Amino acid sequence: QVQLVESGGGLVQPGGSLRLSCAPSGNVFSFKNMGWYRQAPGKRRELVAVITSGGSTTYADSVKGRFTIFMENAKNSVYLQMNSLKPEDTAVYYCNSELVPAGMVVAEVHEIWGQGTQVTVSS
Repeated sequence: QVQLVESGGGLVQPGGSLRLSCAPSGNVFSFKNMGWYRQAPGKRRELVAVITSGGSTTYADSVKGRFTIFMENAKNSVYLQMNSLKPEDTAVYYCNSELVPAGMVVAEVHEIWGQGTQVTVSS
């Protein structure tokens, strides 16, 4: 019943910035981690960035120093700030989370994917 709702994608020029947002639509008891993946045409889905409940972050080498992932705990949301965008960053970006839904008799970690949001970097 928990879904991830993504927003913030769009068209941006090389060197520009964009911020992606991801928020759960249902009740969540707790998060294990949240992250962003992307898939370009003809390529496999790849990890972009991930953040754990403890605040530890991991980035793909291709985005390190340009992208920043962070969470807003009060809103249970995760964001991806993308700066110095390059044409090769063009892809569909997917939010991913390992979380424990609320209202379960037995608490269990579920992995959930968002529907994706298109990011296009072009002049």
